[in-house]
Amino acid sequence: MLEVADVFRRFAGAYVSRYGAALLPSHRRAIRDIMACRTPALGGHLFQCEQCGHQVFAWHSCKNRSCPKCHTEQTRLWLEKRKAQLLPVPYFHITVTIPEELRALCRAQQKELYAILLRTTAEAILELARDERYCGGTVGILTVLHTWTQQLHYHPHVHCLVTGGGVADNGALWRPTGQKFFVPVRALSRLIRGKFSAELQRRCPDLAVPSGTWRHEWVVHCAPWASGKKGVLEYLARYAFRIAVSNFRLTALDNKNVSFRYKDRRSGQWKTCCMSGEEFMRRYLQHVLPRGFHKIRYWGLWHSAYRTELQRVRVTLQLAQTTPTLQPAVRNTPSGQPACKIYDGAPCPCCRQGHLRHLLEYPRPRAQSP
Repeated sequence: MLEVADVFRRFAGAYVSRYGAALLPSHRRAIRDIMACRTPALGGHLFQCEQCGHQVFAWHSCKNRSCPKCHTEQTRLWLEKRKAQLLPVPYFHITVTIPEELRALCRAQQKELYAILLRTTAEAILELARDERYCGGTVGILTVLHTWTQQLHYHPHVHCLVTGGGVADNGALWRPTGQKFFVPVRALSRLIRGKFSAELQRRCPDLAVPSGTWRHEWVVHCAPWASGKKGVLEYLARYAFRIAVSNFRLTALDNKNVSFRYKDRRSGQWKTCCMSGEEFMRRYLQHVLPRGFHKIRYWGLWHSAYRTELQRVRVTLQLAQTTPTLQPAVRNTPSGQPACKIYDGAPCPCCRQGHLRHLLEYPRPRAQSP
């Protein structure tokens, strides 16, 4: 199967030569890590079959969040923790998109403007939800930053998972929202726009914002989710640790071009996009986030400050149901099982009679500065 790493190995030299002076440290690190992921360059473990002597190498992963091969276990553990926080209530999915006039500024000032977008979106939702006409309480919000389209174009937007209800100010009452209506979308759009403008002026007063930016309506969508946890968790898995393009979408690679599949939103059909290798790298790397930036953030009832209140609300809601839903215990497992534990004792892929035993470890090299 083709991999993003194969594309990088073939075109990284020409790409770095062309954009080297302007290449961000985070982009250099992503290129280096993705090419080295699960190769001898990062070390690993050697296993040998006790029956036939067949040897199997298990190389370390790079753990870079922009790598398409490094997040399966991380996603599983993260979802397991989220199960303990979900409430047995309906949910709403809100999407907020940065207008086209601000995208160049976002690309140039990613850390500041992404943070402003996440904060002002959450604050606007909390403010409207506390209005007695809509909910009258503090809701739980999970925000996830997303910056790409199916064809890897730059399109920064925020996905929000919001509880269909909240806790009143006195903390003694759960205030549910309507099953299909949360808050008016136009009012939410204008409130986010106003808060974003004010926060941008406060934190980045010297930025030259294009004229007309604040006159256009911001695109905001709000859709209800069912109360079942399956749909909620599928949504979380889809956006929490997703990268710009997965390896399984790559279809062809030659000395000049790369082809990959994408889903056309209008027709709902899968199509193929072909572009030069350098253009693919440019589109891919523009979605590498600044070092240390948190793309997933929690607000309202899901903020750590509300941990005790959230547990009390969960118990209250479960007791109110006819058949209470018990939350599974969260296992405090490490962020990724060592390869020696995954392969040790596994059936031999060669003779299928013996079992693999850990023979030798190749240590991971020391981390280098970008």
